[in-house]
Amino acid sequence: MTPPKPVDRALVRRNFARQAGEYERHARVQHRVAQRLAGLLEGLAWPAGPVLEVGCGTGLLSRPLARLCAGAPLILSDLAHPMTCTAAGELPRTAAVDADAEALPFATDSCSLIASASVYQWLNSLAAAFSEAGRVLRPGGVLALALFGGRTLHELRSAHRLAVAESGVARPSHALNFPGLDDLRRALQGSGLQVLQLFSEEERERHRDVAELLRGLKGLGAANAASDRPAGLARRGVMLRMQQIYHARYGRPGEIPATYEVLYLLARKG
Repeated sequence: MTPPKPVDRALVRRNFARQAGEYERHARVQHRVAQRLAGLLEGLAWPAGPVLEVGCGTGLLSRPLARLCAGAPLILSDLAHPMTCTAAGELPRTAAVDADAEALPFATDSCSLIASASVYQWLNSLAAAFSEAGRVLRPGGVLALALFGGRTLHELRSAHRLAVAESGVARPSHALNFPGLDDLRRALQGSGLQVLQLFSEEERERHRDVAELLRGLKGLGAANAASDRPAGLARRGVMLRMQQIYHARYGRPGEIPATYEVLYLLARKG
């Protein structure tokens, strides 16, 4: 596997902070993912105690969590302060704090459940984040994650790589490499977490054209955050060629697909 490119975490924070007011208008896939993860938690037991959501965004997972965990304190956290505030405004009886998954500001053995949807693909160290989750969870506590995997937007990334290669630009691609199931298994080693479920599924969207897809990604705040990104996605000529390749390879009249691979993980602290 190609080594993952480091993520500029400050840029991730800024990108999502700017889009807090627009996020849910574009987050169709993210909404389905949150609902799917909440469904996986139905009927699963965990100890009594506070429930922590990491990367709450605008509350797509927070709302079903509040129903699932009625009676337990719910703590909402996000790297981007406007996202934390938006979710907390939706659920005013919850606690809210800005927090980074790789360095959680919570006491050891303090939480019964940690849940997160569409966040952990933005981390630089899954191993550090899983170790933190293992530290913060109480014995018997559960980590429940949904994150985007390596085939996410493979059509866009493939078309971009080919367009860049045709242009003769030395740097072949600056697209981020999202993790796969094996990466999650390796990162879990030493965390104290035992896998209950680990699998992937695909979600697919349809767009009129590549420009609409890119506008939607920008509206989410999911802009390129690789630390070695160039000043722009590419020169105009490369962008136009990328769109041509995308339509020719994957599209049909009036629409293009956009595929998202979603990795689901349920793990329990021993």
